[in-house]
Amino acid sequence: MRRAPKLDKHVDKDVILCSTTNHKVSRRTTQKLLDDAIPFTKNWKRIPFYKREAYRGASEVCVFTINRNLYVRARRSIDTLARMDRDRLLLNVI
Repeated sequence: MRRAPKLDKHVDKDVILCSTTNHKVSRRTTQKLLDDAIPFTKNWKRIPFYKREAYRGASEVCVFTINRNLYVRARRSIDTLARMDRDRLLLNVI
């Protein structure tokens, strides 16, 4: 009998790359990741009214998630963004 192929241990293990409340920075980050052929997911999450003070009054936050194996490549890609855009991203470190 044949054995099933072994999968990488990080299959279906997505991690949060970064988050932002700015729509323009979200679009630029999306475009940069697409240009560098890095697969990702982008979700907009509503912020409850009583927690908006921590997000400086923003009503929603954009969260980018990627596969754990592509984290280093994605961080290098984000590092090439303009400084003003990088300052508005909240980067997560694994």
